[in-house]
Amino acid sequence: MSIAPRPTTGDLTFRDATDADVDVLVALIESAYRGDSSRTGWTTEADILEGQRTDPQGVVDVIRSPDSRLLTVERDGAVVACCQLEHRGEHAYFGMFAVSPALQGAGLGKVIIAEVERTAREAWGVREMHMTVISVREDLIAWYERRGYRRTGEMTPFPYGDERFGIPQRDDLRFELLVKPLG
Repeated sequence: MSIAPRPTTGDLTFRDATDADVDVLVALIESAYRGDSSRTGWTTEADILEGQRTDPQGVVDVIRSPDSRLLTVERDGAVVACCQLEHRGEHAYFGMFAVSPALQGAGLGKVIIAEVERTAREAWGVREMHMTVISVREDLIAWYERRGYRRTGEMTPFPYGDERFGIPQRDDLRFELLVKPLG
C-alpha cells in the first residue's frame, strides 16, 4: 500500500521524493548533521562524526525501495525537511529525518513527525514506530522522548570503518532503538 500523506499540513506540503530531488535532499541532510552549517541548528553530529551523513546513492536507494518512502517537506516551494518512512510488517521505521538548520527549534519537527506517524498508522495499520538514534545523542533522544518515544536499551553497533556513515570522532558510538506505540 502506498503512503498517502496529506498534501498539506498548515503551510507545509508533503510529497514523495523523486530522483530529481536527490541532490537537494543530500545537501539538506548533510547541512542538518555535518560540518559548520549544521552547527546553526541543534541536531548537529559534527562533534562526534566527520565526513558524510549520506550520499546520492543512499538517498536513491531509499526513494526506490518498494517498502520505503522518502517524504519531502516543502514550504513555499522550497524543500525544508525530509524523512524516511519504511513499512516493516507490524511496525514502521522512521529515519533520515532532517530539518533545515535555520528552521530548527521553531516546532517544524513536531508537526512533521506527527504527520508521518499519522500517515504510517493510516496507510499501513502499523501499531508502532521504530527508529534508531546514536546513543550518545542525549539531547536528541530527550526530544523524541517528549514526543512519546521510549528508550529500549537495545543497541546495535555503529558501522566503524564504513565511511559512508561518517568518520567517528569517538569510540563509544552505538545505535539505540526507540519505540513509540501508535494509537
